[in-house]
Amino acid sequence: MKTIYKAIFAIGALCILSHFAFAADIEIKISKRYLNLPVSQKQARANMKFEISGKQERVFKIRLAKDEPEYWVFCDVSVLKGKTIKISYEGDAAGLQKIYQNDEIEGQQSIYKEKNRPQFHFTTKRGWINDPNGLIFYEGEYHLFYQHNPYEREWENMSWGHAVSKDMIHWEELPTALSPDQTGTMFSGSTVIDYNNTAGFNKGNTPAMVATYTAFTEEKQVQCVAYSLDKGRTWTKYGKNPIIDSKAKWNSVDTRDPRVFWYKPGKHWVMVLNERDGHSIYNSDNLKDWTFMSHTTGFWECPDLFELPIDGDKSKTKWVMYGASNTYMTGTFDGKKFTPESGKHYYVTGSIYAAQTFTNIPESDGRRIQIGWGKIGHPDMPFNGMMLLPTELKLKTTKDGLRLVSEPIKEASQLFESAGESTNLNVKDANEKLKTYNNTDRIRIKTKLKLSHATSAGLSFAGQKILDYDMNFNLVNGVFYSPEDMTSMEISADIYIDRTSVEVFIDGGAYSYSMERRLDAKNTEGFQFWGNNIEIKDLKVYSVKSIWQ
Repeated sequence: MKTIYKAIFAIGALCILSHFAFAADIEIKISKRYLNLPVSQKQARANMKFEISGKQERVFKIRLAKDEPEYWVFCDVSVLKGKTIKISYEGDAAGLQKIYQNDEIEGQQSIYKEKNRPQFHFTTKRGWINDPNGLIFYEGEYHLFYQHNPYEREWENMSWGHAVSKDMIHWEELPTALSPDQTGTMFSGSTVIDYNNTAGFNKGNTPAMVATYTAFTEEKQVQCVAYSLDKGRTWTKYGKNPIIDSKAKWNSVDTRDPRVFWYKPGKHWVMVLNERDGHSIYNSDNLKDWTFMSHTTGFWECPDLFELPIDGDKSKTKWVMYGASNTYMTGTFDGKKFTPESGKHYYVTGSIYAAQTFTNIPESDGRRIQIGWGKIGHPDMPFNGMMLLPTELKLKTTKDGLRLVSEPIKEASQLFESAGESTNLNVKDANEKLKTYNNTDRIRIKTKLKLSHATSAGLSFAGQKILDYDMNFNLVNGVFYSPEDMTSMEISADIYIDRTSVEVFIDGGAYSYSMERRLDAKNTEGFQFWGNNIEIKDLKVYSVKSIWQ
């Protein structure tokens, strides 16, 4: 019997030890700006919880490294200085002792200098990013909010990351703006400035920046509101959230990504909300109470709706509605209903997804500027995902009707310095000109090709086809493209190559695309124009400055 009792005791002791190995907590009195947390992709995800005086401050999933970390992530806890945080972890607790606080991020000295860090595209210091959110201009700053997992290089813990810029090119990353709460994780949305205090959030002469966003749970997606009185640095969530819960109406969990703007003719707010099979229009007088007005089928996720002048003539305009895949319709809008007249069309393809345009850009500027998420990986880096170059959208009359065109914003020109220009080259001479740049990590190339004896031609880099024009089948890199001059033998391309990405703008932005740059160290081809007896009518090369210097 004693042997049995000893065995039972041993098993019980082992279970207790096992419990402490896989669920434990530590306490840290905050005296520094950052908590640094070790991460290993080899570990399973588990919940980590911060508590202050018995009250939950945050909870998130993390792959806490128990052995050597693959990389580190951080929490900005500067607002918690002087307080004691209890950190609990439901997974293997061995990594808890590796957590430490400091006024620097672990690896601070190498941030923005990493091997696969894009040099002229926005990326976050640590973690995952996807959809841009809440793009807005206010008092000299452009705000970029974005879907963010601060705790891992893969999708999870959806929050609103935040960065600001004076020129949409050089960005300063700020602390996380919106974090998950009891309503759900923070999915995509938009921001506005409530100058007229319609929601009642303003303070004195300070108008509120109001964010409308989706809170996600596995059961449903609901729409919520938060506001900021300090230019987006801190946020207060509306106490009566959610403001829209439309699952029952559509019998669908897919009700998300509210896009809000002020409709001046009707003096009311408009929300474009993706619901099930398309975009719904809601109206409101106060940003809190919303009334369903209409629905346009044929779109999926991340709606936008805006008015553009035709060929720059402000007396002639059309409205554009589009979704996450960047297909769009043109038509009319009366504040309550969008009526399509043409579409669906596309003007951009490739890695871009969930693009959004800025609100509140001054009328004196008048541009409609868009930023899209680049679904591009960054191997072996402590971050993942990127934003593509900001582009200006215009509505132009073409042989096929009204179409969107897009080109990088004028502010981007500060990054590029001419490194050489040539005209009327054959393939051999053009390739010789580009030899100097075969080992570059970033470059811009503008070129125009003329085909005469060939039905296809293009430019490759290290074996990857950057431009592949099939004139016979009207294809550019496999996508249908018909030039404005249907009998033209020429095609122009403005090519932006960063460490991990390629963006190409065809014929002044009539069509554009982006792709992941394939890094093949074994391929020594470098840049190669190809095509039978083609003429490189124009070849301009630019060096590119880093936005991080």
